[in-house]
Amino acid sequence: MQTTDVDRITDWIVRSGLAGAQETDLLREFCEKCNAAGLPVGRALVVIDTLHPVHEGTVFRWRNDNVEEEATIQYGRTTEGAAAESWQRSPFYHVLQTGGEELRRRLVFGEAADFPIIQEMKDAGHTDYIVFVHRFASGAAIGEMDCVYSGWSTRSPQGFSDANIVALRHLMPALHLAIKSAALAKVADTLVEVYLGRDAGRRVLEGRIQRGVADRIEAALWFSDLRSFTTITDTALPGEIIPLLNDYAEVVITAIYEAGGDVLKLIGDGTLALFRADDPSEACRRALTAEELVRERVKELNEKRRAAERPVTSVYVGLHIGEVFYGNIGSVERLDFTVVGPAVNETSRIASMCRSVDRSVLVSSTFADCLPAAERARLVSVGRFALRGVGQAKELFTLDPETL
Repeated sequence: MQTTDVDRITDWIVRSGLAGAQETDLLREFCEKCNAAGLPVGRALVVIDTLHPVHEGTVFRWRNDNVEEEATIQYGRTTEGAAAESWQRSPFYHVLQTGGEELRRRLVFGEAADFPIIQEMKDAGHTDYIVFVHRFASGAAIGEMDCVYSGWSTRSPQGFSDANIVALRHLMPALHLAIKSAALAKVADTLVEVYLGRDAGRRVLEGRIQRGVADRIEAALWFSDLRSFTTITDTALPGEIIPLLNDYAEVVITAIYEAGGDVLKLIGDGTLALFRADDPSEACRRALTAEELVRERVKELNEKRRAAERPVTSVYVGLHIGEVFYGNIGSVERLDFTVVGPAVNETSRIASMCRSVDRSVLVSSTFADCLPAAERARLVSVGRFALRGVGQAKELFTLDPETL
């Protein structure tokens, strides 16, 4: 590979990174360009940790031997068990512990295949293997994302030439930086979706962050709560409270997402969500579908928890439809992307009435009137009630017990 090739590929990496190229595309095209320029890469992988509630990081892979394998693999925690053992036997871990930036094994010259991944490459006919590690400054780490790792091998009978190694050393910082840039974009997506909700997160990333900017929208509103949660917290073992919240939140949130809704806020054991559609009746139908999913899955969850002798509960749901303000509310230094308006307050009050009338779901007359005829026929009135903070008494409906 000539110096002009290194410069050309470096320029391509920088431009691709600035354009927002994905990691798999960056790795694939990089390897193809290297091979075309005379640097014989046979297999490559890039590893970067992330900031994610489930995954610790991602491995991106490329190979040119026509063997099918997943180009992207997300991995879990490497702090215990088999995952920790595998990580500690990797050349990347060794380089980190010894403080270096690279490790090379020239298998064609009989150097030791002293790590499982290098032995795997040797068994597959590879003749040379080199890994690079680029650390971030302590202030530049995000969660566990504090390094980019990469590994490169070749089947060339002579291994990598000295010029090949020099080229890789020059190219790696730019490639690793582009991979980091793409990974950080995914971290931003993950964080805003996990903490703000899917739609709100998307709007924030699109630049809807100005204080006081809010859209007036009509939406079906959901507010749910857990039955007797205060009693459970007073009587259950302290270590049971968070797992209980997580179990029931998983049921509620996944049901809302599957039905086409968006979760805006978790308030202790409560959940605020909205459903939108061009046709208000469709938005209400989706909300009612989510309630049905929650009811079915809570039954399954309670069976498992009872079998494990753990505390159980159920979910109250209040449903309403109305106009709300949807956007940024707060101070200059702390904003919340949420919904506000009388309809939100009314939805919360409807949910709280579930305890008084001993029903798992209550809906407003406005919501009931918006439902398609088939769903509307399943509702029965439970009477008119004065809701705290709402000016007039409201007729509320529930699902006909005979249809459940």
